[in-house]
Amino acid sequence: MRQRSILAVAITAGTLAALVPAVSAQAAEYASALKVRGVQYDAPGRDSNSCSSGNTDEEYLTIKNYSPSVTVNLKGYVVKDATGNRFSFTANHYLQPGDYVKLRGGNGTDSDTDNVVYRGNCNFMWNNDKDTVYLYKPAGSRADVHSYTMSGSDPDRNGYIRYHD
Repeated sequence: MRQRSILAVAITAGTLAALVPAVSAQAAEYASALKVRGVQYDAPGRDSNSCSSGNTDEEYLTIKNYSPSVTVNLKGYVVKDATGNRFSFTANHYLQPGDYVKLRGGNGTDSDTDNVVYRGNCNFMWNNDKDTVYLYKPAGSRADVHSYTMSGSDPDRNGYIRYHD
């Protein structure tokens, strides 16, 4: 009987040890100051990838610094979609507490003043029917993730979904 009690305690302790890292990892994932505020996944108008006359720059992802006190540098952060399209912030771009940046498609001039960074790619990143938006920290851990479907996540069908206020 004593062996069973020791075994039960060992199994319980092992189960707890296995659960604690999982809970800690999940809590850390959502402890990020930077989060995806929203995505304009369907650019207004007829979709065109043309760099000179297209509307790729009307598709954007808004990333916001929700920290009340910490300035965050976007350098090293990575944005991905479900199929592996990705954008890496390679330059310094500082977000003050409460500040945001719009990551736009197409070409343009990045600006801290105008809160915009361009992907330098005229292809659309976000699918119009459904996709998943991933935001990764420079060290590779996930900062935020959101999936959407046009029919289930965008009731007014305006092509924009807000995740955080």
